[in-house]
Amino acid sequence: MLNTYVVYVENKPGVLTRVASLFRRRAFNIDSLTVGRTEKPEVSRMTITVDADRDQSRRIEANLYKLVNVLLVENITNEPAIVRDLAMIKVAATHEARSHVLELASVFRARVVDVAPESLIIEITGDEDKIDGLLEVLRPYGLLEMVRTGIVAMRRGSKCSTVTAPTNTLAQAAGDDDVQYSV
Repeated sequence: MLNTYVVYVENKPGVLTRVASLFRRRAFNIDSLTVGRTEKPEVSRMTITVDADRDQSRRIEANLYKLVNVLLVENITNEPAIVRDLAMIKVAATHEARSHVLELASVFRARVVDVAPESLIIEITGDEDKIDGLLEVLRPYGLLEMVRTGIVAMRRGSKCSTVTAPTNTLAQAAGDDDVQYSV
């Protein structure tokens, strides 16, 4: 079963390496991993998807909490959530096929972001099935290149994640005991 974790971490160098190494050491393949800043500059948010059963998913969560810079871990697999992926697809589009490719992009509510004499770049946002569907119908025209961002997810509704990070040890060493992080 594909599990989706939202992991809040301190925005510091090396955190991504530690998280990825944890999955490598435990022999789990990360299906998708996205990282970005949050509304708080000192906190980053990771969205990680991993194929794991119930016991494995509990172990993953427990092991993530053991990492020094991890502030909060949420497995939102079974919660109502909005899940999105972004893809840019470069497809061969000769003069004869261009109108068909544009029509297909329109059906999938995708946008054309670049036009060249022999190709188009299409941007699409949605769930993985939507993107996979567009890829399948574009395949006969010739997929030249593709890039996907990976999944980002957020729980539905007004419930927000709250976390208070431990006091910054570097700030303590410098004499600033009032530094606190929170989401």
